[in-house]
Amino acid sequence: MLGISEEQLTQFGMTFGIAGFMLFMLFIIGELAWKSKAGKTGTFILFFVLAFGMIGFVAKIIIQKLWGI
Repeated sequence: MLGISEEQLTQFGMTFGIAGFMLFMLFIIGELAWKSKAGKTGTFILFFVLAFGMIGFVAKIIIQKLWGI
């Protein structure tokens, strides 16, 4: 299909697709903080707590690149 293999399509989705989804989730968190009038501290807490899972995913990718896994 379109001259790309299933592995290439999966790799593309895992890099750009998930990165785009993460940016969209950050937008949603920011919108939530703005609509709830959370203030600076509340906004920081929302971003820290709700984006904590994304930090683990990014750390996994970085560790894999550094160790060559």
